[in-house]
Amino acid sequence: MASGRLSAVIAGGGIGGLATAIALSQRGVDVRVCERRVAFPEEGAGIQIGPNGARVLAELGVEEFLRDKVARPDALIVHDGATGRELARFPLADWIEQRHGAPYWTLHRRDLHHALRRRAEGDPRIVLSPGNEIVGFANDPEGVTAEGMNGEEHRASLLVAADGLWSRLRTQISGSAASLHPVGKTAFRSVAGANALPRELASNAVHIWLTAGAHAVHYPVSGGRDVALVVIADSTTADEGWDRPAAGEAVKQKTGVFAAPFRSLVERAPEWRQWSLYRTQPLVRWTSGRAALLGDAAHPILPFFAQGAVMALEDAATLAARVASSNGDIASSLSAYEMERRPRVAKVAAASVRNGRVYHMSGPAAFARDTVLRMRSGARIMAGFDWLYGWRL
Repeated sequence: MASGRLSAVIAGGGIGGLATAIALSQRGVDVRVCERRVAFPEEGAGIQIGPNGARVLAELGVEEFLRDKVARPDALIVHDGATGRELARFPLADWIEQRHGAPYWTLHRRDLHHALRRRAEGDPRIVLSPGNEIVGFANDPEGVTAEGMNGEEHRASLLVAADGLWSRLRTQISGSAASLHPVGKTAFRSVAGANALPRELASNAVHIWLTAGAHAVHYPVSGGRDVALVVIADSTTADEGWDRPAAGEAVKQKTGVFAAPFRSLVERAPEWRQWSLYRTQPLVRWTSGRAALLGDAAHPILPFFAQGAVMALEDAATLAARVASSNGDIASSLSAYEMERRPRVAKVAAASVRNGRVYHMSGPAAFARDTVLRMRSGARIMAGFDWLYGWRL
């Protein structure tokens, strides 16, 4: 780290941590990214990045690494899960890009992480430090000392905890224990070759299938060469972590009531992974002096709105901008970041919870939902999300 410049330690080398490192470096901050795993993570399957996230990635200089990795779906198509009947079609592609000045992308999570890492590796202000978990910190008037699991200490101007849902630093920063509570649902994910997609389904689209107690999503990734699948269903079990093997038979059982085209896609998926869904109560605070939480460490968001990773990208851009304008008052800049982000993240999290309820409705409630979807214009419904996709720093 060069003397006389601001410096940062980031705990966590996932999407949020790497995006924060790049955003800070762009503003002249020296950054060390400490990732607990020996190799930076590349697990996951598909990920959706709305215009609010694609805009951040472009500003970070990551877009050039993604050109042949992303898909730009033409539409989002909602199906009745049991019959396969189309309930609604929402415009994406040119419509959403013209409206918000940035595209709607679908891609493999691994490809996004790899692009961020390549961008970070090419930046002389950023040091990537795998196998180096940050487990604690100490504030003082001149800076912060981050404590590594191996006993190593890292001195910096600020510490960003982007260490995910199972954050080691959350309790110390928030000032209170933040218990994670299972929500009674499990998510299953896979990636299959594009030739696994049944002919009757549009290939360049996001498809959502709705049934009582479960829903499924699939969309193109890897530049359209593959299809990502996610199934989220009611479950009585809850396990820690988010990348455990799943039995194909378990997924088939969860999707047994779905229409034949989707069951065919499930049959052709080569491998499944699973993770249990958790929530936490809003934290008392996200910051403590020169340390701040970011992304899932600060605000876990259920995956019913395709915005969890995008909120981490917005966090990264906001935190870096506030630090850059701090005039050296790091604690105040981190407090400003928290104050700015809290209302928006709370709105997104609440919308995700509502979506989860709507997706898994049954009986008369599901009938009413389907009727509304069939009757309303897809473009009109999408325009109602201008507050989400139109975000700018």
